[in-house]
Amino acid sequence: MAKKIVAIIGTYRKGRVIDTAVSEVLKGAEAHGAQTSKIYLIDKDIEFCTNCRNCTQQKDVGMRGKCAHNDDMEAILEEVDGADALVLASPVNFGNVTAVTKRFIERLIVYGCWPWGRKMPKLRIENPDKKAVTVTASACPGFIARILMPGPLKAFKAAARCMGATVLTSLYFGPVAQTENATLDRKSLLKAYRAGEKLAS
Repeated sequence: MAKKIVAIIGTYRKGRVIDTAVSEVLKGAEAHGAQTSKIYLIDKDIEFCTNCRNCTQQKDVGMRGKCAHNDDMEAILEEVDGADALVLASPVNFGNVTAVTKRFIERLIVYGCWPWGRKMPKLRIENPDKKAVTVTASACPGFIARILMPGPLKAFKAAARCMGATVLTSLYFGPVAQTENATLDRKSLLKAYRAGEKLAS
């Protein structure tokens, strides 16, 4: 049976570096029979988490609680829950993922159980069975950015774990801000493609 792979994309610019890299990841996955889809966070109505913690009080509700907000997040997470693998993507803004990506990540608290009186939350999905590829890019060379700006990698790793996934491959491209219309070179595109192949295998 074909794997279903969902890409969550937190870029503000479609068709540019991050979007192109994700397309290559998905192309590699499709070559191995996977069914893929993209979700652009900028196109979705996602409210800010208010830290009300109503969703974390709910017990025996499966893999996630029900958020008090009535927006697009429920539909997004239904796709996530039905996927076999994920791609999480965002450029680096101010040393971390974009604001729209952070807004999405904060709403993942629904995957936690945290009754009042308990000191720490507990993830509802105890045994993650999905795999994930993370994609990010910055003005800094990738190998340096991993050291100086680890925020995106940490954020995506935590987000993946909430959704029941472990990170299989982390793609960190850079430098990609020397020109207005920066593109990825052939080597980077191949790296993304192979990450997709690995994700679907």
